[in-house]
Order: sequence, then structure tokens, then C-alpha cells
Amino acid sequence: MLSRLLNQGTEERAVSFQSLFAAGENFSFTTNAGTVVDQISSLKIEAVYACVRLISDSISTLPVDTYIRVGAERKAYRPRPTWLDLPETGVTRTEHFQQVLVSLLLNGNSFTRILRDDQGIVGLVVLNPELVECSRDQVTRRPIFIFENRDVITADDMIHITEMRLPGELRGRSKIDLVKENLGLAKALEEFAARFFGQGSAASGIIEFPGNLTREQAKDLVNGFEEGHKGLRRSHRPGILFGGAKFTKTTVDNDSAQFLESRRFAIEEIGRIFRCPPSMLGVTTAGAMSYASVEQNGIHFVQHTLRPYISKIEDGYQKLLDSRAFLKFNVDGLLRGDQASRYAAFSTGLQSGFLSINDIHRIEDMAPTEGGDVYRVPLANVDIAAANLSELDRKSVIAQRLILSGFDPAEVMASLELPRIAHTGVPSTQLQALSTINPADPASVYEVKSQDMNINMPEVVLNYTPPAVNVPAPIINVPETVVRVNIPQSKPTVRTVERDADGRILTITERLED
Repeated sequence: MLSRLLNQGTEERAVSFQSLFAAGENFSFTTNAGTVVDQISSLKIEAVYACVRLISDSISTLPVDTYIRVGAERKAYRPRPTWLDLPETGVTRTEHFQQVLVSLLLNGNSFTRILRDDQGIVGLVVLNPELVECSRDQVTRRPIFIFENRDVITADDMIHITEMRLPGELRGRSKIDLVKENLGLAKALEEFAARFFGQGSAASGIIEFPGNLTREQAKDLVNGFEEGHKGLRRSHRPGILFGGAKFTKTTVDNDSAQFLESRRFAIEEIGRIFRCPPSMLGVTTAGAMSYASVEQNGIHFVQHTLRPYISKIEDGYQKLLDSRAFLKFNVDGLLRGDQASRYAAFSTGLQSGFLSINDIHRIEDMAPTEGGDVYRVPLANVDIAAANLSELDRKSVIAQRLILSGFDPAEVMASLELPRIAHTGVPSTQLQALSTINPADPASVYEVKSQDMNINMPEVVLNYTPPAVNVPAPIINVPETVVRVNIPQSKPTVRTVERDADGRILTITERLED
């Protein structure tokens, strides 16, 4: 700068964001709370560190594989790419994706350099985002990347993933830089708590002395007071002021300033910035740790926090595969419920026909069973190949009713789109018992109506002896009753009774006596 003012040099150097960031200057990162917050120092804030570790560890440890679509079917893409298991020498797959996510969470950008040779891809290196500059080629307008102010990397050899990119910009914006005031307040609260317990003084204030003191005397007075109170071990020792000196407290107590509530709210704010549920950050406020809320927070965390990052990584690494192939993280492990809930879901899938027994075994890491690849339908739990039996059964019932009602069987079968089936000639068991049908000539049972049949019934003789019943006549004493009846004179009637040999009455004849 001095040489330019004196016109003693003509060297001009571009000052970029990365050069300022790497220079360690903190004038642009100082917050209103008086703390310095940048992308690296933000990890010293407990809640930020917890959020970054929670998201990066959750995604980097997920199972991941490559697949290819063949028509409407998804199949595993084989051979499995070597760079997926060993992206770089000495760097595992988990560590690789963890670096990608940490860079994305702190800087808002992830730069992965693709190393190639004659055989193809030999390595994937995650670059420091602070050392990468983005620009466009003046001719093709394609993005180019400059690493450490010397290496020019084309878009074909770079996987650039951004968290949030403003229109017209190539670089993504860092959430740390955008919300540094909120993070600065949280850091100030942590530093205040550390200094409060480090100094060991309940409060700070001023010492009033009735008189004039020289600078050395005032310094000795303060040093003597701090020697008796400063430090955790001397925080509760009594103090002595002499010569009329008086201590006046000038700060507010932590309880009055709601210090703990402020720190808890700062953690919740950081969790809101990273979209992490409070229960996963150790917040134990009332209602935040109930079973239902924690379970729903876990589902919300997967759907709204992890899924966007996973989709961005899958889209970014798509360029390394065939146009039909794709990379996919498996989040089923994070969404697994308790054993009872899983088994209830498996039962529903099995009865609905979209899961087989071996599908369930693969999900639960169990050995496959013989015949377990057959899918079943819900009605009678039969093989899916015989799923039309239920429809055929209903049509046969309808056909039976129509035929018994007198409709032509051939017309009924045609209207129901049923195949014609040859009849054996054996009548229904409702008309003729099977034991009476001649298997050699079953049609003979239909000739009953047109033939005369002589049936000789054997004579049945029944010997019946009538029972003898001896019942003595009852003796009834009835007083004599005299009844006078005036009967008009008339001719007497003569009745004649004809009986058979057994004394049974055959006829009764009445006539008037002459």
C-alpha cells in the first residue's frame, strides 16, 4: 500500500474473499456482541459443533449404493464403482462424505476434485472451500474453478455442491456468515460464563475511597482485592477493605439477567438455524422430551433436514455414473420404529401383496427362506398367480343362480365371459345321490321319467296284540233327583244297530213304531 502511495511500484494484486479469510483478519467478523465469529471459530460454540456433527455423521454413515433403471425396474449398478468405497487413498467413504457435509454446513460450498487417468476415475479429493475461487469462462460461459490461485479446474473435473445460492451467483452463501450476530451472542454468553467462574467473583463493581490516590496506590488496591477474590478457589473468601474504602456492585446478578434462559434460548436459535430438533441437542425443557414429540422430531429431522443435503449430494455425484445410473442413500434405518411397529408394517405389506417373506427378511438382515419370494394377495392369502380365483368364484355363483332359474347355460357362460366346460353327465347331488349313479352309464338316471318301472315291494306283516286295560268303574252316589217333564204324546222311535263279528258297530237305523 505504501509503495502505491509513493508510486514506487506498479504491482497490482486482486484482493478476494478467500485471501482476506485466510489472512486471519477479524475486522469483518466482529459481531455487535463483541465476539469474533467466522466459519472455523463457530465450531467452538457448543450448539454449532453439535449440529454439524449430528447432520454430517447421520448422512455419512448411511448405506449408499449405485443403481440403474431398466425399464420400470431398479437394479443394482454393477460392478460397484471403486471410488464409492475408497474415494481417496487413506480416506474412507464415511470420512469423505463427512468432509463434504462439514464444508457444506460451514462454508455453504463443497468442492470435490475428480482425479482421472486412462482407466477412468482414480480419486475424489474434497478441497478446502476457502482456497477455491469460482468464475466463468469468457467464451463458453461454463464454470471454472481456481484452486490456490494456480490450478484451473474445469466443471467436468469438479463436483460443486451449494447449500443456498443467490440468483446470478456461482458460490453458495454460508449460513455462518449470514447469521453471525446470533452466533456471536451465543459465543458471548459462553465466554461470560467461563470468565464468571474463572474470576470467582459474584459480581464486578468499583471501589470507592474517601481521598486521593496515586496511580500506584489505586493499582495496589485493585490488585490486593483481586488476589483475595479472583479465581475459582478464592471465590467465597471474605474480603477486607480498610481506610474507609467501599465496594459498590455495578453488574446485575445472573438470576436477574436470566442468564441460563438466555443460554438455553441461544441453543434453540442455533438448532433452528441448522434445522435440528431440540431433543437431539440435549434441550430438556418441558414438552421437548416426550415420547411422541421425540419420535415425530426424528421423522421431521430426516425429511426436512437430512433429505435436502442427501438430494444435493446424489445430484452432484450423478455426473460420475452412466446416464441411466444414479447414487442413492438408504435412510430406511433412520425411519425404523420399534419392533412391534415394524412387524405391523410388514404384516400390512405382506397381506397387501407388495412385500414377500424374503423381502422382509432382507430388510431385517435375516436369511432367505425357500419359497419366500412368492407374493400373496389379501383375500385368501393365496399365490398372486391365482389371484383371479376369487373373481372366478363370484362368477360361478352368479352362473349357478341363472342356470337354476331356467336360463340357457351356454348363454349364461357367454355373458359372464366364462370358458365353456364339458359336463360329465353326472347330475347334481341335490337330484340324485352319488351312490345310486352307475359310473359306466351316468345318463341313465335322467331316464326315470320316460320309463315304466316295476317295483316289487315286500309284504310287511305286523302282529299287533291290543293291550288289556282293566279299570274298575267308579262308585258315585248321586242323590235321587225327580224331574218332571211334560212330554207331548208322540210315537216311539225304534233304533236298530248292526254289528260285525268283533262287535263293532256297522250301521244304526231309526224308525217310528207303528
